[in-house]
Amino acid sequence: MPSYELMVAAALVGALTFYLLFGGADFGAGIWTLFAMGRQGQSQRALIDQAIGPIWEANHVWLIIAVVILFTAFPPAFAVISIRLHIPLTLMLIGIVLRGTAFAIRTHDISSRPDGFTGAPVIWHRIFAWSSLLTPTMLGVVLGAIASGRAAGPTDTIRETFVDPWLGPFPIAVGLLTTALVAYLASVYLIMESRDPSLSRVFRFRAVTSGMLVLVLAAIALFLTGEGAPEIHRGLLRTALGRATVVTTAVIHLAALWALVTQRDLLARFLAGGGAVAVLWGWALSQYPYLVEPSVTIYDAAPSGTLDILLASLLLGSVVLLPFLFYLYTLFKGDALSRSAIQELKTTSGSLW
Repeated sequence: MPSYELMVAAALVGALTFYLLFGGADFGAGIWTLFAMGRQGQSQRALIDQAIGPIWEANHVWLIIAVVILFTAFPPAFAVISIRLHIPLTLMLIGIVLRGTAFAIRTHDISSRPDGFTGAPVIWHRIFAWSSLLTPTMLGVVLGAIASGRAAGPTDTIRETFVDPWLGPFPIAVGLLTTALVAYLASVYLIMESRDPSLSRVFRFRAVTSGMLVLVLAAIALFLTGEGAPEIHRGLLRTALGRATVVTTAVIHLAALWALVTQRDLLARFLAGGGAVAVLWGWALSQYPYLVEPSVTIYDAAPSGTLDILLASLLLGSVVLLPFLFYLYTLFKGDALSRSAIQELKTTSGSLW
């Protein structure tokens, strides 16, 4: 039977996985509002608002769960991360707050404007877009810094304590990769959300483009692990499991791009999500058993009594949470999924004939 520490660590990775797939896609949709210009600009913004409006607040539950698991089960790791990575974490939280505020205001202000933005003043649209860009970038920088081992460096000066742990090529590369990944997921999801073929074509092109960018940035980040994250480099490139993970991730991403080009949208959605999960899990597996390289492991955990209570709470909470989230997504997203399935069946049938 797995140890309690391992089960809690798996729950932490699971919460981050759901946050990437659902909350990350919401941030990616916000990023695409930066490119919502021209004749279809307003239609693109309306589609994005319609897609994320019913569920964007619920998706933050996964980040909350991850943070609670971290500070309850792994206090040493939480202490290192919250102190040494204080600046990017603060910027990430500011981005989350500004994004939520801007989205709420811009979707409830009914004033009209002559500049192509209906609703709230333009400033709220800009805040929503730029905070959607800032937040996943800072989250990726934090993950990259955790994996790099820079958070365990010297603390003699303010710069060494608060800046050097995250301001480096590898953490920044992971931040850019995370941003491209969430934008890619959002564009794939938005293809299925649209009933307008012209909007679907726009987001299909963006999905293919951003998917290719993900592959390029992933290759750059992998290259930078040689000096920027030696343990990750060893775990991914010097072990059989790591090399298999890299190859599998690349194959899934290429298959997703093929599905996008051939307009198999439902398949592309699952493959894009699977590729994102493979990236996250590959990082987690290559870093095991460390929570913060190279000093804090999952076995530097809270007492067993605390882990007992936490695991019981997670189990009971999931019994309540998961059915309601499933109902929420079925209620607001079931139609888009069923339409895509029907369209994909028609495409497949047509190709057979």
